[in-house]
Amino acid sequence: MGEGIHLTFRGAIIGCGFFAQNHLRAWAELADVAIVAVCDSDADRARTTARVHNIGRVYADAADLLEHEQLDFIDVATTPESHRDLVELAASRCRLVICQKPIANTYADALAMVAAAEAAGATLMVHENFRWQKPYREIARRIAAGDIGTPRFARISFRHGVDNYVNQPYLKRIERFALMDMGLHLFDLARQLINEVETVSCRTQRRNPEVRGEDAFTALLGHVGGATTVLDCSYHSVIRPEPFPQTTAWIEGDDASLSLTADYRLQWHRHDGVREVLLEPPVPVWGAPPWHGVMDSVRAFESHVVDVLNGRAEPEPSGRHNLMTLALALASYDSAERDETIAIDAWIEARE
Repeated sequence: MGEGIHLTFRGAIIGCGFFAQNHLRAWAELADVAIVAVCDSDADRARTTARVHNIGRVYADAADLLEHEQLDFIDVATTPESHRDLVELAASRCRLVICQKPIANTYADALAMVAAAEAAGATLMVHENFRWQKPYREIARRIAAGDIGTPRFARISFRHGVDNYVNQPYLKRIERFALMDMGLHLFDLARQLINEVETVSCRTQRRNPEVRGEDAFTALLGHVGGATTVLDCSYHSVIRPEPFPQTTAWIEGDDASLSLTADYRLQWHRHDGVREVLLEPPVPVWGAPPWHGVMDSVRAFESHVVDVLNGRAEPEPSGRHNLMTLALALASYDSAERDETIAIDAWIEARE
């Protein structure tokens, strides 16, 4: 790019539901991005979203959108049953496609989506924002810098009792809930912070009688190199003060440990004492606590997308990278059903 030339990437969003509003507010903060159109099968919702976010063009059909707009990227923010068709369609028309997690409900669909993007020469990214939360970026940096030595054990926990179903009522109706909603975030964090995974075992619970699927789980991961991670999640816990939507962590290495508490405090436990730093992110002008940690991570992820579009970064995570994360969630259901430990490479091999 020549000196003094400013490039604006043209994008559109497909899906105008609850969380898509965070996507749009964060995109609006980026100088290098212009969201020029919105699309939703509910035309009234699409029109309302366009009006709220001052976006000029509105579509009710994704094929119509892609036929009439010249776009650099598409942000797919729909529910997973529609992802494969939309990603395969968008990959043939855009250089970069972002897909909301879960990338798909089945490993076969996710594999097909990755293959379609690669065949079309498009970059496929998954909107996985937990690894972009400020505390976890700092934890990853410290582990990579050797601040705790070789990681040996981790516990990552997401437990709360907030009524998620007010804003996302479909969560009550899906047969596979906690592992495919929060579990994917936690599996991705374990891979990012510790290492790739060799084995997974899992127990699930259905605690809220109004919820169709599992709303709690505990998973045990065996990592390449011998480390162990425990992931635990509950949407039906009584905790005061309410920690939602924060995730806590404890990570032990050979030389030191790191702990992340529910008030954004990161503690570095060393032989000579404890050092502490506050990592609470700023509240966006369009946001409010307690959602600001998640909102800030959406903004950070989308800023990274711009870096990818500019050729300054590799996609994090890519669609191909996210295949393992999805495999861990799906294999966890098999583990819970069979009450056995799953070797993840064998599980994947049987499906490729």
